[in-house]
Amino acid sequence: MGGDVTDDCISIWNDELSDRETFFLGKIIAQWGAMEYEIFHQTLLTFDVEDDGEVKLPAAMNNVQFTGVLDLWRKRVAGVASEARKEVLERQYDRIVKLKVFRDALVHGMLQWSTEDLAEIYSVRVKKKEIIKAKFTTDDLSNFYHQIANVNFKLRFNLDDPDGMADHFVGGGYISRRFLAQMTGHPAADDWLPAQPAPKTNESSDG
Repeated sequence: MGGDVTDDCISIWNDELSDRETFFLGKIIAQWGAMEYEIFHQTLLTFDVEDDGEVKLPAAMNNVQFTGVLDLWRKRVAGVASEARKEVLERQYDRIVKLKVFRDALVHGMLQWSTEDLAEIYSVRVKKKEIIKAKFTTDDLSNFYHQIANVNFKLRFNLDDPDGMADHFVGGGYISRRFLAQMTGHPAADDWLPAQPAPKTNESSDG
């Protein structure tokens, strides 16, 4: 992927990100991508297959803009859920909208550092001729990652519905990729770093 390593790869630009910052940035991207997919998939399942076998979808389902799919999900999934489940899903909608601002700064911005505070990283980007700046620390990234991971869990699992939870484990229990690699002695097991602790705030379990 990306072509073969050549002599040109010997000279590389240093992004100046620490290993922990890079770790959480990668986890944030993975979690956000999984969340967008789940929102799209849940919304897609609300559309009926026509007699000709086609599924007629609105333009928003082209998935060019995630916010369009998210609004459809709020109406067609969260909006028709049971009262208790609807309350949980509506909270996740509000959290996603709020978190998207920070996510966009990370994904679409140029990340820089300053001698004024080595613990902070700055994001700078241009949107509609406006320069948008944001700053964050490693703890901010950790907190953000855990919040998205918590949203992902709540989108998929309904703790108030034991039957619904059981549906996710039909055919047996769940074995994580990491555990399977360790138990089988696969070399991929060496790729995992020690588990990262959750931030010492209540935000990671909010909603």
